[in-house]
Amino acid sequence: MQRKPLKFSFKKDRHYLAFNKPYGVLCQFTQPTDSDKGTLSTYSFPKNVYTVGRLDYDSEGLILLTDDATLNQLMLDPHNRHWRTYLAQVENEPSEEALIQLRKGVRLGDLKTLPCQADLISDPGLPDRPVPIRFRKSIPTSWMRLSLTEGKNRQVRRMTAHIGCPTLRLVRVALGSLGLSDLGLESGAWKALSEQELCRVFAHIV
Repeated sequence: MQRKPLKFSFKKDRHYLAFNKPYGVLCQFTQPTDSDKGTLSTYSFPKNVYTVGRLDYDSEGLILLTDDATLNQLMLDPHNRHWRTYLAQVENEPSEEALIQLRKGVRLGDLKTLPCQADLISDPGLPDRPVPIRFRKSIPTSWMRLSLTEGKNRQVRRMTAHIGCPTLRLVRVALGSLGLSDLGLESGAWKALSEQELCRVFAHIV
């Protein structure tokens, strides 16, 4: 049964921002003690916004920031299962059998992943990241597109490692049907979302 789109009330006096997070940036504003890692504090965001969900330091792509607590509650409630889509550059090339495993859900320790979409794709032609991926002449690389309705800690990386294809580069390219390609955001850029754009975050699938 297809899930109904999630309902959200857009507030004109609140900030709803989309940000294309670069590689090597923490999803926080405060600098960790004894660390020189980049943070969100250098991107001139409006005051009092915070991230809705997170991306790892070594991951890239679309995140939302807001000062509206209701958006945060709606998106992070696991019962709502909103879609997140990633492009993953991996070692080796997954077989169709391996992709079927991912689509059905796999056991990762105490986590059984939910059914998802997982497909092998051609090179998406993304801009190079500042730090090149690990490259070994004896091991080929390939690209996967994965759409999930959950976001456990380092879940995509754990899923691809489970099928023998460790992730080398991970980019979140869409939330719901709102994609980075629609927004025209280069790495490190952000913009305020319109009500129409924000509603696309809650669409059933990209």
